[in-house]
Amino acid sequence: MTTFNKAFQTALSVTLVVLLVLTGCSSNNKGGDTGTEEAANGKQEESAAPYVFGEKPLEFSFYGHYDWYTMPAWGEDLATKWIKDNKKVNVVPISSGGAAKQKLNTMIVSQELPDVIWMERDADVEKLRSEGMLVPFDDYLDKYPNLKKWAGDATLDMLRSPDGKLYQFPNWYTTQPNGNAGYLVNKKIYEELGSPSLETTDDLFAYLLQVKEKYPNVVPLEVGQTAAGIDILVSAFAENRPYTYNAMMAVPSGDKLVSIFTDPVYRESIQYASKLYREKLISQDSFTQKLEQVEQKVITGNIAVYAASSPTEFGAKGNALLKAKDPNAGYIMVWPVHKAGLDKTKIFPGDYKQLGWNVSVITKAAKDPEAIFAFLDWFTGPEGQRTIMWGPEGLYWDGTDSDEAPLFTDKFTGDVEGREALMASTVNFQWNGNTVYVDKSKMKFESTLPAEKRSWETYWQSEITWKTQYDTTEFVNLDPAGDTDEGIAAQSVLDIYEKARAAAIMNAKSDEEVNSILDKAEENAMKVGYEKLLQYKTAKWQENVSKLK
Repeated sequence: MTTFNKAFQTALSVTLVVLLVLTGCSSNNKGGDTGTEEAANGKQEESAAPYVFGEKPLEFSFYGHYDWYTMPAWGEDLATKWIKDNKKVNVVPISSGGAAKQKLNTMIVSQELPDVIWMERDADVEKLRSEGMLVPFDDYLDKYPNLKKWAGDATLDMLRSPDGKLYQFPNWYTTQPNGNAGYLVNKKIYEELGSPSLETTDDLFAYLLQVKEKYPNVVPLEVGQTAAGIDILVSAFAENRPYTYNAMMAVPSGDKLVSIFTDPVYRESIQYASKLYREKLISQDSFTQKLEQVEQKVITGNIAVYAASSPTEFGAKGNALLKAKDPNAGYIMVWPVHKAGLDKTKIFPGDYKQLGWNVSVITKAAKDPEAIFAFLDWFTGPEGQRTIMWGPEGLYWDGTDSDEAPLFTDKFTGDVEGREALMASTVNFQWNGNTVYVDKSKMKFESTLPAEKRSWETYWQSEITWKTQYDTTEFVNLDPAGDTDEGIAAQSVLDIYEKARAAAIMNAKSDEEVNSILDKAEENAMKVGYEKLLQYKTAKWQENVSKLK
C-alpha cells in the first residue's frame, strides 16, 4: 500500500553504512542473551537446540507500518496476558502516530529500527531487503516447522526475494478460498417489499427504486467509504472478473495486462454506478463519508443493501443489534448479482490469495532474530492461533481433537457477548493468521450446532462468500518501487484513475459522458508512462505464473 518518498530513499542509502558498522543497534529485546556483534548485524547465529519459550524472557519491539494501526497494550487482554505469563514473551509497541512513512523514515535516520515491522507485501519490503536491513528466515524453516507446514513451499516460494531467500512471514495465508466480499441485505425491508428476485443487475436496480420510494430515509445501496463498494459491482458484468483488476489498474488480455480505462467491462460497471448515483440510489457523499458513518448506517438498519469487500464485519454487529429489538429484523446475504445472461456460478465479487494479506519482517536491529522467528512460528501454529483467536485454554475451549482443533466449551455458545468481547480485544494482535487452521476449526464446530446457535458470519461464509471468492495469487507483487520510472508513473496513473472514477460516477449525465471521461483518462495516463507501467506489470505477472506452474 505504501511507497517510499524521496526522503525515505535518501535516508535508506545514507544510513546503510552506519547501520552495518554499529553493534547491538536499537534493539528493544531485553530478554535474549544471544545479542552478539554478529547477531546485531543480522548474521544468524543459530543455537544447536530450538528456542524454547518460558525458559527465559523474550522481549522485542513491534512496529505496525500503517497510518491507521495502533497496537493495543500487550498483556492487558486474556490471550496476550496468558502468553506473557506462560511463554515469557513481551511485545513493545511502536506507533506510527498516524504518519507511517514519516515514522519509518525517522527510525532509519535515527538508527532506531524496530525489531519487527508489520507491513504490506510490496516494494517497500524489497527496498529494505536490498539495502541489507532484513534478516532471512531460511535457516529457521525446518527448525521451527509451523510456517512451512501450514503455508507450504509454493506459498513461501512466491514470497522469496530476488536473491532466493525468504524475508517475509505471511499473515492469513491460505490454500483454500476465504473472504467476505459480497452483498448484505436488510432482511425486514426485503421481506416487507415481497422478497423480490435479486439475481441480476436489472433486479437490483428495480429493487433500489422500490426502496427509495417506500423508505425515503434509508440508503438504498450503501457503497462504503470512498465508494469502494462500486468496485465490487464490476464483478457483476463479466464472468471470472474480481475487483482486483480495478486495484491493479490493469486487466488481463491473453498473456498481457492492458488498460483499465478502455476495458469494456470496467466501462459498463462505471456506467451502471453513474446511473445509480444520478437516481440517488447511493449516498451522494459516498466519496467523502467516514468509515464511522458507514458503520452507523449499517448497524442501525438505515441501509437496504450494502456492497463491500467485507460487509460481514458491520453486518454481524448490525444483525445482532437489530434482532435484539425485533426478531424479524437483521441481515441476510444474497448470491452476488450478475448481468442477465451470465453464469452466476462464475461471478466473483471478492478474491483471495495464497499469500494472504500482509507480512512481518525481522530487521537486523534485533539481537535475537531466531527467538523472534520462533515466536512468530509458534504464534502461527495451532496453539498460538487457538490462544489469540479464542483465549487461553479453560474458558471457551478445553483440549483439542486429533486434528489439533480446539474442543469448544458450552461457554463458547452460552456466553456470546463475552466471547465476542475477547475476540475483539485480540483482533489487532493477529499478525500471523493461519487461515486454514482457524477456518477449519471454526467450521468443524459450527457443523455440530443447531441452526439457531450457529454464528451469523460463519453461516454466510459457508453458504455464499467463501464460494464466491476468486484466486488471484498470480497477480501479487506487481507494483514497482516508488523511486523507479514505473513507480513514478504508477502514482500519476493512480491520481488520474481516482479522479476519472469519481468524475464519471458523480458528474456524468449519460453513458456517453462516462465514456468521454474515461477516454480522456486513457489519453492522460499514456502521457505519464502508463504503457511502460503495463509492460512492467505484465512481466511481473508472467513471473508469478511461471512460479505457480
